[in-house]
Amino acid sequence: MKKIFSLMICALAVCTVITAQTMNIRVGQVTYQFPAEQTGVMNYTDGSTLSVMNKVFALTEVEEMYVDETTVVDNMVSVAYEESSAVVTVAGNVAQYLTITTNGAHVNIAQSEDVVEEITYTLSGSSTDGEFYMSGSYKATVELNGLTLTNTNPVTSGAAVHIQNGKRIKVKVMDGTINTLVDNASGSQKGAFYVKGHPEFSESGVLNVVGNLKHAIKSGEYIELKEATLNVTSAQGDGINCAQYFLMKSGNVNINNVTDDGIQCDIDDTEVGSTGETIDHEDEDSGNIYLEGGQITINTAGIAAKGVKSEGDLVVKGGTINITTTGNGKWDEEDVKTKAAACLGSDAKVVISGGTLTLTSTGAGGKGINCDAAFELSGGDVTIVTKGALYYHNGTTENTNYTGNTDNVNSDYYSSSKGVKADGAITISGGKISVSTAGKNAEGIESKTSILISNGEVTVNSYDDGINVGGDGSDLIISGGYVYSRAMNNDGIDGNGNVYVKGGLVYAIGANSPEVAIDANSEEQKKLYVQGGTLIAVGGLESGAQITGGTCKQTTSFTAEAWYALYNGSELVAAFKTPATSSSSSGGGRPGGSGSKKLVVYTSSTPALKSGVTVSGGTEYFDGAANIGGTVTGGSSVTLSAYTSSGGPGGRP
Repeated sequence: MKKIFSLMICALAVCTVITAQTMNIRVGQVTYQFPAEQTGVMNYTDGSTLSVMNKVFALTEVEEMYVDETTVVDNMVSVAYEESSAVVTVAGNVAQYLTITTNGAHVNIAQSEDVVEEITYTLSGSSTDGEFYMSGSYKATVELNGLTLTNTNPVTSGAAVHIQNGKRIKVKVMDGTINTLVDNASGSQKGAFYVKGHPEFSESGVLNVVGNLKHAIKSGEYIELKEATLNVTSAQGDGINCAQYFLMKSGNVNINNVTDDGIQCDIDDTEVGSTGETIDHEDEDSGNIYLEGGQITINTAGIAAKGVKSEGDLVVKGGTINITTTGNGKWDEEDVKTKAAACLGSDAKVVISGGTLTLTSTGAGGKGINCDAAFELSGGDVTIVTKGALYYHNGTTENTNYTGNTDNVNSDYYSSSKGVKADGAITISGGKISVSTAGKNAEGIESKTSILISNGEVTVNSYDDGINVGGDGSDLIISGGYVYSRAMNNDGIDGNGNVYVKGGLVYAIGANSPEVAIDANSEEQKKLYVQGGTLIAVGGLESGAQITGGTCKQTTSFTAEAWYALYNGSELVAAFKTPATSSSSSGGGRPGGSGSKKLVVYTSSTPALKSGVTVSGGTEYFDGAANIGGTVTGGSSVTLSAYTSSGGPGGRP
């Protein structure tokens, strides 16, 4: 009776004090705060319960009631972790909608279906054995305000933060704070930080995440990122995994030590299929990834892992992106074929219109960009380096450094390193791309359908074909831009259909005979058509090439690694550096060399050459292999003869 009487006295006091005062009711680790001006009538029933603002308290559970001058912010819940415990503070206006249970530093909050206003949960402090679990059906905000949380002994979930709420969740990584989340290595959680709905990250703080069981950051729906820094230091699955779409406008993402993909986005409803991109991404379930700004750094060593992987389109509009993959390929039992790692991978198309991308893949069969549909480049600066050996697997035997001849090997049994590999068309209309490949069969840029280059700057140095259209009967068209393609052991430019050079500056270098600078599929009655632009071809052209719209000349000897100036009549077109001396005609050597092959030039009028020139000023192209607009001094004239089409059928397709 004494306790009840005291509670009643406190309650009455709150009704008579000034409005700035707050009544606090503590139940275990949870304190509910009711501003005096909001409390209204409090009901005291049967000596057992007290009702304040529709929140009913069993008096046997109330440990403390007091009045202070705390200012209460509506719709706020704070959880302050203190190692083995957590202090939860709840604004009175939302108390009736929340059921809160605590077990040490393990906090479980269930939102009622009656919630009609967004509640903000502020998480702070640290615990080496704690978790935050929230369920509900109304959108919410979660503020990470200097939180360090490791879930050592799970109570509700193995995740550090688990939001079992299928709505929009604003995740504010508060400015100036460092937050760290680590999940348990066992359980059923899908991520150390898990949101059933769609999290939208903001503010400029730092969130560090370790995924000991599976993913580090996982959402059941889309993810949007602005300003915040997300650091995945390790994960047993993907660094970031989501469905519907992934949108990064700004901020920073750093992902390391993951066993699978860095960032992966899937289509949520695979039976319905992709919605495609929608206005403002409203109700979008596309599987698309949009990279529009900020900075991304990803390092993954996973077998056949992707740095960024989309089930829909992968669209890059801006930002700085650095991705390294080191994992080898693998055998896919379901698809019955080999699969390889890639820095950017898409089950649809890859579209790049801006940004700076540095993509490096060193594992066997690894690729810079791999897409099942089209590849489109209209802007941005892309640098790709692949160094992996040829990967082989026939379902039984694996070889991560296959050196045998693949001419009669099922193509599903091996994967070679490539800079860009697209099953659909490749279109380059702007921007800059530089590709370097090494390893057996490694090609620079390959499409299975067609290639159209109309603008931009393309630089390729490859082991195998530099630029290749692999589909039978598919055309390769260059109508503008600046194109450099050098192959160490095959054709500089290779088309299995017709090849058209209609404009731009094209500098192609093939390996020693029978490889050529530019090869068309003459075996299938296809042809190389040179119709415009400016052409420099080291190694000759496909036999039967049709030359129109200008004049083609040749010299059968030239000095290796020397600067030449190309003129159209008396007008300087470009200066270029010849390749190094070839060491072998059987493959493996570097192409070019004095007396080893033809140097063919084509301009709109009458081409002329000077050798041994010095170049100053101007603009460098092709990583320094050419100069346009510079001043040429010195040198001596080169005697040119009429071009004779004596090239062979080229090398492997």
